[in-house]
Amino acid sequence: MIPASFLAALGQIGDPRFRWVLIQGVGLTLMLLVSLYALVFFGVRWLLPETVDIPWIGEVAFVEQLLSWGSLILMMILSVFLMIPVASAFTGMFLDEVADAVEAKHYPHLSPAPHVSLSENLRESITFLGVIVVANLAALVLYITPFAPFVFYGLNGFLLSREYFRMVAVRRLGRADAKSAYRRNMATIWAAGVLMAVPLTIPVMNLLIPILGAATFTHLFHKLNP
Repeated sequence: MIPASFLAALGQIGDPRFRWVLIQGVGLTLMLLVSLYALVFFGVRWLLPETVDIPWIGEVAFVEQLLSWGSLILMMILSVFLMIPVASAFTGMFLDEVADAVEAKHYPHLSPAPHVSLSENLRESITFLGVIVVANLAALVLYITPFAPFVFYGLNGFLLSREYFRMVAVRRLGRADAKSAYRRNMATIWAAGVLMAVPLTIPVMNLLIPILGAATFTHLFHKLNP
């Protein structure tokens, strides 16, 4: 069920309507990462002196440039962790558009779903972003144990799956029934969230995952609630 939902989402990349949303999502993700990189890059250049005196070596003038360019590697590493909250923030911005594109192609018999206002979606996304950050900060002590990958993917997969599925389900079922649908299928939804969290930690690939994840959860919702 989960692989079929993902393959269906992947197969729609050529759809012009879906592709436009994907381009917007990837573009905004890149803008965010580049902005963060620029802050690190110029911050390093501002903080470091032009030269450093190293005992027995003398004055070294390339340290600033070396560490500044090293910040690019740092940003690639940080993107592994940044893409989890980025994916959560994008739910309110693009989920309705993605779900509409998926349903128009694969579920044309359905009537158009009522949309939640953008302001409400953004408010919920910001709230959820806070939950993601707080939960991961609380789990930091576990991230230095041998169980770190299981904790990281399990926790973030759970949080992402709950939010993505809930926002898809609310469009069709309303809030109360969406919660019931989530509780009935929590194990399957959680597994899908973990499988979404894994590629979110792979640089470059993770740029596509927030949008493909929204499409995958749209398919998953309709398979679980025919």
